[in-house]
This record gives sequence, structure tokens and C-alpha cells, in this order.
Amino acid sequence: MYDHEKSDSAPSTVEPVSTISSTAAPSDSIASETLRSRCWTQKAPNVEERPGFTGYMTVFGAFMSLLVTFGHMNAFGTFQAWYSSHQLSQMSQSAISWIGSLQLLIFFLAGAPIGRCFDAYGPTRLLIAGTLLFTLSLVLTSISVVYWQYILVQGLLFGFGVALMFYPALASITTHFCEYRATALGIAAAGSSVGGVVYPIMLQHLFERIGFAWGVRVSALVSGTGCVLATLTIRNNQRVDKNNASPACERSRKSGPYVDLTAFKDPRFSLLALGSSFVALGLYIPFFYVVEFAEHLNISPKLAFYVLSAMNAGGIFGRIAPAYISDTIGHFNLLTPAAFLSGLATLALWFNVRDLAGLMVFATVYGFLSGAFISVLTPSIARISERGQVGTRMGMLYSVISVP
Repeated sequence: MYDHEKSDSAPSTVEPVSTISSTAAPSDSIASETLRSRCWTQKAPNVEERPGFTGYMTVFGAFMSLLVTFGHMNAFGTFQAWYSSHQLSQMSQSAISWIGSLQLLIFFLAGAPIGRCFDAYGPTRLLIAGTLLFTLSLVLTSISVVYWQYILVQGLLFGFGVALMFYPALASITTHFCEYRATALGIAAAGSSVGGVVYPIMLQHLFERIGFAWGVRVSALVSGTGCVLATLTIRNNQRVDKNNASPACERSRKSGPYVDLTAFKDPRFSLLALGSSFVALGLYIPFFYVVEFAEHLNISPKLAFYVLSAMNAGGIFGRIAPAYISDTIGHFNLLTPAAFLSGLATLALWFNVRDLAGLMVFATVYGFLSGAFISVLTPSIARISERGQVGTRMGMLYSVISVP
């Protein structure tokens, strides 16, 4: 029986102020911990959020990680256009696109084991491995000459390196932010769009001026530097790790399975995974084919690469503004319209494009809408998960997305 329940039988006395403060402290502490725990499953606007310097540096590191890795992946259209007229000119467009498709497949499939490792060991070891593998994949791409080499190096190795940099970066942010979690994740995710603006233009100029091999090596140097910065700045919030997970969740962090099938007993997670899989079926197709489509419209190759940059530029705003709004109206309330409007934009705009101006409009609009879906997906996972489950569930969902 709690003290306040005994008040009817206990003698009525007036305690000194110091005594009242000392006896009230445990109740205040319990209430504070309860509110902090609620942050992971529902909105708790009264929680005082203090991400601190480490939290903001983690956002910066995640921004850099996505800029140089996922931004590089968003620029695959540049590689596809180059391969089709140079190294792999004898291959069909469909065959060349398998390199980019394999990147995405490995990136998504690797989510489950990487997410589980993040929950158990934190981000640093994963980021170190990601920095090495990602940079190595670019160096090996620069010396590749035949199709199967590009499949192994730029498809398999590159995709796994990106995954090692992506999942720990975003999952770490969720340990620092509560009320403005989606905004923080949106700012970090905008790095992929910034990279998608920079890399197509940079790679095209490098390929024309110093050749493909040295152009890729220069991009490897730039990207490797960004990965090192990310590794040095991304950290877990250890205080949240200790205080905000339930005992059962905490015990499972280092001993639990790599694939937690019990997560699918949660209808919210199951529906999110199913819906996201359908969205992912066509989400990245415009990023891979918009450059080739531009050239099909007799737009010069130099201008065609700017279409991909326009698409990624739209994604910068699409990742930040909708994420901020979703912190107010709810993540799922924005996730669904973003997915629907992305598909609608493809049907209504892309199918009716006949010139450069129309293609630029479609690219910008689609970049904004698809960016909104991507940026709000991760905080939606965190909203329905406990702290010790975020990495595993995030990885599992992305792995499920890879199946279609």
C-alpha cells in the first residue's frame, strides 16, 4: 500500500518542508521515468527533451553518412547512363539496371542483422566496418571492366557498405530525440538528397575531365572522408539505453534472435511492413530511369543529369518539412498521404511529360513526395517500438521491403 493510501488511518501531522521534499522525490522520479518510457510508444509533449551536444552531433554525423552513401546510391542513374555508352554498351538497359537493383536488395536485406547488431553493440563497430567496405567498393569499381565484376563490387559490396552506414546512423538518432524525433531524422535523411544533387553533377564532370576510373577514385576519397566524420560523431544515448527500456526488452538486446518474428504479432508493425513493401515496389524506379528517359526525349546528356539532381533537390525539402509537420499531426497521418501522392505524381505527371520543363516539374514534385515517405518511415517504426527493439524492427521492416 502506497503512502497516500494510508493517509486515512495515519495521524494527521504537518511535516517540515525538507521532509516533504525528500519523500516526494521518489514519486517524482518514478513519474519522470514513466514519461520518458512513454516517449517510445506514444507522444509525450510534457517530456522535457534535452538531446545535448552529442545528440546534435549525431544528427550531423548521420547527415554526412547519408550524404556520401545513400546520396551516392541515388546517383546510380549517372552510372547507368555512362555504362550504357561505355564499359557495358553491349548490355541492355535492363541488365545494367540490375547493378542498382542489387544495391537496393542487399541494402534492404542487410537491415535485419545490422539492426539486431545495433541493439546489442551500438553504432561504432558497424560504422567502422561500413566505412571500410563502402570505400573499398568504390575503389574496386574504378578498376572493374566486365559485367560480373560490377555486379559483385558495385552491387553486393556497395549495397552492404551503405547498409552498415545507414541503419546505425538513423537508429542512433532515435535514442536522443523524442518530441522532435521525426524532424531530427528528416534533417539527417536530407543528406541523401543533398548527395543526390551533388554526386550526379560531380561524377559527370569527373568522368568527362579525368576519366571514369579516376573520377570514381576521387569520389571514393570524398565519400570515405564523410564516412570517417560520421563514425567519429554518431553515438548512442547511453542514459536512454539504461533508463528507457523494459527489463524484458533489455535482456533480449544481446541474447535475442536476429529476426524477431514475434514483432509480426503486433498488427501495427505488420500493417506498416506490408504497406511499405507495396510502396517500395516502385519508389526508386524514377531515380534509376529518369536520366535515360530524359535522353529518350532528345534532351542532351549534360542537361539530363540535372534532372536527377532536381529530383534529389526536391527530396531535401521533402525530408525536412513533412517530418516537422508529422511531429505535430502524427507520423502515420503523414506517411499514408505521402505514399499515395508519390504514386499519383508518377501516373499523372511522368506519363504525360513531353519536354524538359515538364520533366523538371515531375522530378521536383516526385522528389519531394518520395522524400516525405522515406523520412517519416523510421520515426513511425520507433513510435510503435520499445527502445531495445528499434534497431531490430527497423532492419526487419527494410528486409521485408526487399522481398517484392
